[in-house]
Amino acid sequence: MKQTQLVLLLVVMTGTAHAAQPADPARLDEVVARGVHVMPFDLDKTQHIFSKTENGGIQQVVAKDATDIPQIALIRKHLSALAARFSEGDFSGPIRIHGDTMPGVQDLRAGFKHIQFTYRALSDGAEIAYVSTDPKLIGAIHQYFDAQLSDHARHAVSGAHHHNH
Repeated sequence: MKQTQLVLLLVVMTGTAHAAQPADPARLDEVVARGVHVMPFDLDKTQHIFSKTENGGIQQVVAKDATDIPQIALIRKHLSALAARFSEGDFSGPIRIHGDTMPGVQDLRAGFKHIQFTYRALSDGAEIAYVSTDPKLIGAIHQYFDAQLSDHARHAVSGAHHHNH
């Protein structure tokens, strides 16, 4: 297991990301390898849900097992910190995982003062609502969600809104 992770990190460091093919298995492995250092929860025990809305979108992370208290606590801690950082224009987390050229992220960073990032705990995880009145920024949020979905293909779904149980 350790050896596999080492190989993945070497692939990441040599910069052989194939950004043109988001579904490329090597790219998906790289995203997971980098994600381990940014996201504290277990990607295999959690589900990312990205739901686009008319005024932005909702990013949710939920535990696959609703009784998995440790994962739920890690999700909440991570997402609440993320919402706070995004509100200050700090997108270093997603950039570390997905790279500087991630669609939408530079627009979000430039226009963060015109986007509300609202954190909310869910029974099985947490969510961040991204809300803006600026059509360009709403477009950037949608681009960002699309990039998240293609990079996290194994661990993310496009949501019809996930409801609290």
